[in-house]
Amino acid sequence: MRNTKNSHSWPFRRLGVWLLLLFCGACSPPQDALDTIREEGVLRVLTRNGPTTYYESQGNPSGFEYHLVKDFADYLNVELEMIPVVSLDELFENLHEGRANLAAAGLSITPERSAALQFGPSYMSVKQLFIYNRTLTDKPADYAALPDLRIRVLGNSSHAEVLRELREQYPSLTWSESRDQETIDLLEQLQQGEIDITMVDANEFHANRAFYPDFRIAMSAGKPGKLAWALSKNADNTALQQALETFFEEIKANGELDRLIDRFFTFNERQSFIRTQTFLKMKEQRLPSYKGLIEQVAIEYDMDWRFLAAISYQESFWNPKAKSPTGVRGMMMLTRPTAKELGVDNRLDPLQSLRGGARYYKKLYTRLPSGIEPPDRSWFALAAYNIGLGHLEDARILTEKSGGNPNLWSDVKETLPLLRQRKWYKQTRYGYARGDEPVRYVENIRRYYSLLTWDELNRYRVPPPRIVSDYLPSGLNRGLEAL
Repeated sequence: MRNTKNSHSWPFRRLGVWLLLLFCGACSPPQDALDTIREEGVLRVLTRNGPTTYYESQGNPSGFEYHLVKDFADYLNVELEMIPVVSLDELFENLHEGRANLAAAGLSITPERSAALQFGPSYMSVKQLFIYNRTLTDKPADYAALPDLRIRVLGNSSHAEVLRELREQYPSLTWSESRDQETIDLLEQLQQGEIDITMVDANEFHANRAFYPDFRIAMSAGKPGKLAWALSKNADNTALQQALETFFEEIKANGELDRLIDRFFTFNERQSFIRTQTFLKMKEQRLPSYKGLIEQVAIEYDMDWRFLAAISYQESFWNPKAKSPTGVRGMMMLTRPTAKELGVDNRLDPLQSLRGGARYYKKLYTRLPSGIEPPDRSWFALAAYNIGLGHLEDARILTEKSGGNPNLWSDVKETLPLLRQRKWYKQTRYGYARGDEPVRYVENIRRYYSLLTWDELNRYRVPPPRIVSDYLPSGLNRGLEAL
């Protein structure tokens, strides 16, 4: 499993190639990158496939990096072309060869990368973690235990740089690097016991943890990494860099960056791990019986079936006979008056219940104030499904009085729990409400929806072909190189 010769010397050889490209590029004046983007009307962006970066969701692009860079393309008033590649190797090579204007792939700013690349403003800090499989490996006590473990990380990654720094303190430390894999492949190797430990960024760990219940954090590694987009030094990026700085200043000021971070990352770390495991178990045992009906209703009401599935699980655990002490019943837990309003004759009929619930959600979505934009509009509609439009509007008014933005879910969800306190609810029209419940309700559904989305991404993903030399013993590689 260990290929220390390839894994440790390769990044420095690659860095030499980058510097050579940089030197050759200096022979003629490079064209202004921003002018090129505007002339062609297209922003070309290299990325990697994964739940924290870019993926296809029911035929539509999604992912944190995608939405962030789509906002930048809209800011420039140009089209966006995403170019997914398999490895960091391929990403950096394509960037230096001018096949894209920038790379947006959850990249950490590191000294080695900064020698050959230009970076835009940092938009997030993430911890770098050593993780292990507790059923196969004992938790390492500290860094001194690492030399005795089989370690594999992504080739040319910031994690490899951390390991090189650690080797100065622990000379016997060895590891191997994969140039043909994504994070999910390393997690699969850890699951199967092919390696003892690997490194991932904290956001990637929390995005994938539900699928690997036996994975644990061994320790943090180095300082938190600052994520940023990368640009090639072979182009004149002066104007593009200025545009990036202005863009990020604006989305930080107007809350859009925080909203994207909240949408894709924040809720992952707060969710009950046991609740997540129960959901995954029910997904395998109960969802198949009702998936066809859920998909049918989702098509009828122009909804993502996984979103409707997440709502119905939160409501009833996909149990069409469910009943609560308050009298709500069925797959979507409708009250008798609501069912009558929606034309549902039999609340225990799963198809009728799903249709009624979907109709009610869409009605609430439409009735929300026009200033609430997607995806927040979906979160507000869910909260209204749980607590009602009246209490939700009370919370929006309190949010605005407190200096928050009543159109942002991240602000209003902080105010909703205050509806339990007399000093706050006495100021409202509809009075007391258990405002913490819709907050948990929305966050649970978002979590379940993400799990269904990422499960499909991983289930139908085709692993890239392996680079054989990365998996051969170092001695055999030396023999092959001599041929």
